Amino acid sequence: MKKRAFIGLSVLLVLSLLLSACGGSKQEQNDAGAGATDPSKPVELSVFAPQQAGIENMDVNKFSKYIEDKLGIKFNWSTVPDAGFSDKKLLLLASGDYPAVIMNAGISKADQIKYGQQGAFIPLNDLIDQYAPNIKKAMEDVSYLKQGMVAPDGKIYALPKLNECLHCTYGQRMWINTSWLEKLGLSMPTTTDEFYNVLKAFKEKDPNGNGKADEIPFTTSSDGVWGGGVDSFLMNAFIYDNTSDYLSIKDGQVIYSPAQPEWKEGLKYLRKLFAEGLMDKAVFTQNNDAVKQLANKPDAAVGTVGYALLSSAFSVDDSNPRHKDYDVVPPLKGPNGVQLTGYSIGAGDGSFVITNKATKEEQVAAIKLADYLWSEEGTVMTSWGFEGEGWKKADSGKLDYNGKPAKYEVVPKAPSTNGETTLDNFWWQLGTMQMLNSIRESFAAPSDPLGNGAYEYRLWLAAKKYEPFAKPEVVYPADTFIDPADAMTVAQMQKSLTDYVKSSLAQFVTGNKDIDKDWDSYIAGFKGLQLDQYLAIYQKALKK
Repeated sequence: MKKRAFIGLSVLLVLSLLLSACGGSKQEQNDAGAGATDPSKPVELSVFAPQQAGIENMDVNKFSKYIEDKLGIKFNWSTVPDAGFSDKKLLLLASGDYPAVIMNAGISKADQIKYGQQGAFIPLNDLIDQYAPNIKKAMEDVSYLKQGMVAPDGKIYALPKLNECLHCTYGQRMWINTSWLEKLGLSMPTTTDEFYNVLKAFKEKDPNGNGKADEIPFTTSSDGVWGGGVDSFLMNAFIYDNTSDYLSIKDGQVIYSPAQPEWKEGLKYLRKLFAEGLMDKAVFTQNNDAVKQLANKPDAAVGTVGYALLSSAFSVDDSNPRHKDYDVVPPLKGPNGVQLTGYSIGAGDGSFVITNKATKEEQVAAIKLADYLWSEEGTVMTSWGFEGEGWKKADSGKLDYNGKPAKYEVVPKAPSTNGETTLDNFWWQLGTMQMLNSIRESFAAPSDPLGNGAYEYRLWLAAKKYEPFAKPEVVYPADTFIDPADAMTVAQMQKSLTDYVKSSLAQFVTGNKDIDKDWDSYIAGFKGLQLDQYLAIYQKALKK
């Protein structure tokens, strides 16, 4: 899912709050184990992977040993700390001295083709067909998977880490202080005009009740926090804006949203909010820490926060209950009836590759490993560990996210009593998996969405309010393969274009540039940045 996935929290908190899938169907477990190699003659499998901070050692990891016994393999691990993994991977590929398997590979579509056609990555098609029933079935069942895996030459050079997450799909959100709405007798805004009126009331009517005009009606930051930025939520009431590549589709043609007339109208709305003091004056200069300080002042001061995760601004536990005052604003309808939401779904980059260093025996063992990780049991165990440790079968009477009998329950991790960090027995989703929304949603729903441990469910409920406003037909497919010959050019163009758009956005909204007087000059600037060539490359890739 684009960008874009858990994708403001610490690493441990993100993983503990945002991952919520466990379990295994009996059929999938049978499928996964049906072709296991004779454990008395294990196949040695050399693997290069990042060393996750929460895992002591992959050699002694409990899940590693479980897989070795189940599949009849013996891992020969080569690991480096996560921070240095990407650089080391590139060095290995450049030198030709790499192992049979690379996990958490982070291989772009263009590089999948590049290294595949060079022969470094072997095609997986036949291996999947013969030895990977779970992956083969997923390619039939998951609508976007083939597009994200199969290169234009028809070959599969890498497996993604399939990680569906409803609140990741709809990650451009706005959070509003509902206690302020209630105090001022206001309804949840549904249009840009209503949102303006609510912000105005937040500014002028002292909703925090301290007798001071210290309220900030709307704040965010532009420092890369997921879902942040003044345009991330609001511009979608004028034109589709994913805040990253800014591509969208209109009548079958790829367009660049910031170069459209509708973008100009959205800028005027944002300028109005800024000019009237309804938007934090520091939105373009402050970082996330500044937003947190503002949001957590003793006297509540923030009316709305533009982030994907409320936890980017507030602690979401009972010890800091202010977060309970906030709920999401559903997508707003703009003056021309546009009412869209950011939409991000796809297979993503290649995460599991088998290289030309693998013998035939190693190739078979590797694809069986990947296929096991794509089973429900494998996905659950790499995410949450062993039954009774990270999850359990749901108690009778428990209901899942959709109100059906629940399949699983999360077992909360016990706090350390001696102050030492508890290391995990699972893989933290290393390599590959098939995490489906259906798995996440089969967990028991917490009785209180605002309570401790219920954050995943709360985000899911928030995402359900955005889901009806998704229009995938206007979204450029995240998994489109770009010709490797164009990849470097596109990357350079995208950075230049994005920097130009973000800089111009700040100047227009703050008034340093006049939207009407300077618009034509702004549009002319795209020519020098080769926007036409950029769009032509994506149009060509779309038609393949």
